[in-house]
Amino acid sequence: MKRLLAISTAAGLALVTACTAGTENPAPAIKSATANDPVTIEFWHGFSADNELKAFEDSLAGFKQKFPWITVKATKAIQDSQIVQAVRGGNPPDVALSFTTDSVAEFCKAGIFQDLNPYLAASKIDAATLFPKVIAEYTQYGGKRCVMPMLADTYGLYYNKKLMKGNEPPKTLSELADLTKKLTVKNTDGTIKVAGFMPTSQMYENAPIHTGVMVGAKWTNPDGTSAIGSDPAWKTLMTWQKELTDWFGYDKLEKFRKSFGDEWSAENPFQQGKVAMAIDGEWRNAMIAADAPDLEYGTAPLPVADDQAARYGAGFIAGTVIGIPRGAKHQEAAWELVKYLTTDTDALVTLSNAIRNVPSTLPALQSPKLNKDPNFQTFLDIFANPNSSTLPAHINSVFNQQTLQEAQIAWESGRATDLDAVLAGVDKKIDDKLKLTAGD
Repeated sequence: MKRLLAISTAAGLALVTACTAGTENPAPAIKSATANDPVTIEFWHGFSADNELKAFEDSLAGFKQKFPWITVKATKAIQDSQIVQAVRGGNPPDVALSFTTDSVAEFCKAGIFQDLNPYLAASKIDAATLFPKVIAEYTQYGGKRCVMPMLADTYGLYYNKKLMKGNEPPKTLSELADLTKKLTVKNTDGTIKVAGFMPTSQMYENAPIHTGVMVGAKWTNPDGTSAIGSDPAWKTLMTWQKELTDWFGYDKLEKFRKSFGDEWSAENPFQQGKVAMAIDGEWRNAMIAADAPDLEYGTAPLPVADDQAARYGAGFIAGTVIGIPRGAKHQEAAWELVKYLTTDTDALVTLSNAIRNVPSTLPALQSPKLNKDPNFQTFLDIFANPNSSTLPAHINSVFNQQTLQEAQIAWESGRATDLDAVLAGVDKKIDDKLKLTAGD
């Protein structure tokens, strides 16, 4: 759910799993017996907040009703590195959940999680019709679907209705720039009092992984090499951001940004009325309800490049993933839990209603039991939009993101002045790294 935390975890995972390939357990035959021997399975997950844990308890209670012979022993607040260490040590949990889609390529390549395609086939589950197409790009790698999606994160535009002064949310980048200038309020000394929008990549969720979708930018070529320097969309995006940054003044933006409270707290500047429009995930709805219930706000899809109006409605997609680690002791029971948490409509809706993540199956999106207030509906629509995209699984996912963002900071700050050279440098670093890791 909180992607900034997930990236740091994935960075550690990449170091641990680079050369840990092992033999996977074959998928067992899936039984449909109604009177099985009692079994207790270990389930590790990363959730820790009270509302999240309560939602899991409710979902697991539903699982227990359906499979009374299976007892689930859940352990909270687990990080990816702990899962990897347990697998390498020969004592893994039966089921493990990760917030980190950045880790999927390594999970699959190194055999940390088992290939679930045989399980899906045995259960006669057609993933292509159950999940939106974009799901496949972050749940499989190298022909292996080693994890399943369990809830999704979708990114859109939040706007403060009072600060918008009757203006409609922008649909294009030029509209966003114009409205940003119109809504920005400065103090008498020229410093920023209220920003219409914060354009720099250092602003919370403005990382290129989230903003690239606004211009339909590509990260990689089919062979895994970097497409960042050759795709003109990145140049369009970064030129637009730099022009708006220069309008504010980079130093003034940085001074204003550094005055903000923690992104995940009640001090979030959007919730405090310091920013009129902000890119954020669907979870912000729940945070506003808890921390700023009187805030009058709306949600909309992200603006798109002016020449890509037909793509309006799309957004960036990521999410929570779950699977069966290599060496799991109770694979059949583990699959029943994975299948339940990822394909059972009521289970997904229960979790979505409690923690306000997007349910990750098409049937769950249409469930009448799903709470669909207008501000949350925006994210359901983005998730289902065929133009929505994700960062495809890549063995150097975290490195690639960090490399591009470091280059973007150098560009928007004015430390680098030749954008073509900046992007070419990103390509070289990414491709050099790929050559080093391709044979691991």
